[in-house]
Amino acid sequence: MNIEEYRDYCLSLGSDVEEKMPFGAFNHASGILVFYVNGHMFSFFDTDNFSVVTLKCSPEHIEELKERHSTIGKPHNLSPKHWIGVDARLADAHLLQTLTRESYEIVKSKYSKKK
Repeated sequence: MNIEEYRDYCLSLGSDVEEKMPFGAFNHASGILVFYVNGHMFSFFDTDNFSVVTLKCSPEHIEELKERHSTIGKPHNLSPKHWIGVDARLADAHLLQTLTRESYEIVKSKYSKKK
């Protein structure tokens, strides 16, 4: 899955999905594209280096996912207790889409209650 296909997939998850590049003030992070639902991020990656997609994940599934899929590892700059990093270059497109949808659903359900 290439960067444009992944971006299109994230935007297709719902009309409540927003994309932003919030770290423009930081030279080393100015290319980070973040996808939000209900004002909270569920996916992000570096547009200059589409190698790791960081996704929210249920803590009870993280270790099992890492054991089953060599393309899943530590997230970029977030807690490994609630987030995973997926190697976008090597991961199966279906796996990346499934994990992205799960991330979207986790964040959406958590923060829709507070609206």
